[in-house]
Amino acid sequence: MKWSLPAITLLVAISTAACGQSMEQPDIRFNPHPKMRYEITLKIEGIPGPLDAVEASAGYVVANEACVPLTPFIGATLPPEKRMPIVLTKLDDTTYRGEIYVDQMQDADYFGLGLCRWSMISAGFGLERGNAVFVHSLWLADILGNKTITRYFNNLSYVGDYAKSRKDEHPFADYGRADRAGFKDPANSFSVTLTARERFQ
Repeated sequence: MKWSLPAITLLVAISTAACGQSMEQPDIRFNPHPKMRYEITLKIEGIPGPLDAVEASAGYVVANEACVPLTPFIGATLPPEKRMPIVLTKLDDTTYRGEIYVDQMQDADYFGLGLCRWSMISAGFGLERGNAVFVHSLWLADILGNKTITRYFNNLSYVGDYAKSRKDEHPFADYGRADRAGFKDPANSFSVTLTARERFQ
């Protein structure tokens, strides 16, 4: 099952709130010697105007729930999750590049129940225009496979009410389509392409 980025964000919020009320949060540590480095390039084509910002982050989760204690009151394990910002370099008006480490997080016995093993979830990118965000992501399998994934967005979203509104804490997220032909007017759209490339040290 693939989780949407909003679902992941909501899960993180619920986990943080529940754990904060019921058990001490572990001191999550970073891998001091990560090796699984990947370069991700974002390319925009056909967008009708400029963007306010392009942001990105990588999501990680403890994959083996057996190392996490049950949370009192709700009786469930809530594996720790972590989102790390991805520093992007703007190569030109339509091209950005950043680096991630799949093994960024440190595996450790955080709860005294055995080794917790971290796994990367995805790398998510948000192209901001007013209060609209055009969202694209690469899942772990895409990154490990050095995939190139393109999504298409309707130009009407770029010039719509949300894009004309001031940014607030609840922006409108447009996830686009995998196929441009799905739009009523396919020519009236732009594309965002993400490409992952292995750059192990």
